Amino acid sequence: MKKEIRIFFTALMYFTRIPCPKWVDHSEEYLNKSSRYFPAVGVIVGSISALVYWIFRLILPADIAILLSMIASVLATGAFHEDGFADVCDGFGGGWTKEKILLIMKDSRLGTYGVLGLSLILLLKWSVLIHLPTEVLMLTLISGHAISRLNAVSLIYTDQYAREDDTSKSKPLATKMSTGSLAFAIITGVAPLALFANLNVFLTLLPLLLVRWYFSSYFKKWIGGYTGDCLGALQQVSEVVFYITLLVIFKYTS
Repeated sequence: MKKEIRIFFTALMYFTRIPCPKWVDHSEEYLNKSSRYFPAVGVIVGSISALVYWIFRLILPADIAILLSMIASVLATGAFHEDGFADVCDGFGGGWTKEKILLIMKDSRLGTYGVLGLSLILLLKWSVLIHLPTEVLMLTLISGHAISRLNAVSLIYTDQYAREDDTSKSKPLATKMSTGSLAFAIITGVAPLALFANLNVFLTLLPLLLVRWYFSSYFKKWIGGYTGDCLGALQQVSEVVFYITLLVIFKYTS
């Protein structure tokens, strides 16, 4: 049990700014095993976002409360996934070879593609959330953060890590995942959907699988696999696709 707790805290420390015990580190062994808890970390981050929304919705308009909830999730993770998405925009937008793409993504400076991509996806996320039914918004935030991390972490199980050296600025990174860990991650990532009264929400899995397939194929084509930034980009896009799909579902099935 103590070992499992350490594995969980390894995931929590790696993906968030939430304080963890001092005995938790970035051990490669524990980091690889912690991949099973990535969706669970999403539940925690989504819960923080949902709680902030609920608090500020008591005194502020919904659109402002949603924006503050988004800020809370960014602060909770240190913009971990947003940074990855921006780097992928820069790398694949400005590079035409594997070496150039990886080099650009490793650069900590933000380019035009990254600025535009990050600005647009955050604006899209906010725009979709303000149109979702308020009675399901808190559960939507929790589910979105969980299932989008499941979509991203599943690449570790099926795809190859693209970098051939240890120069990645995102090191350390979980690069292995067992079948048991994937099964646990799937259960954790999908479970929040069962809390919706409308079971049609499970239809969100279809576009999410399509997004995963496309990103996996795209990354393999250009760089031969994934990097930490690629996982962050897939998480961000998956989260937005989940929200958009929910919006369509509630519009036509309510």
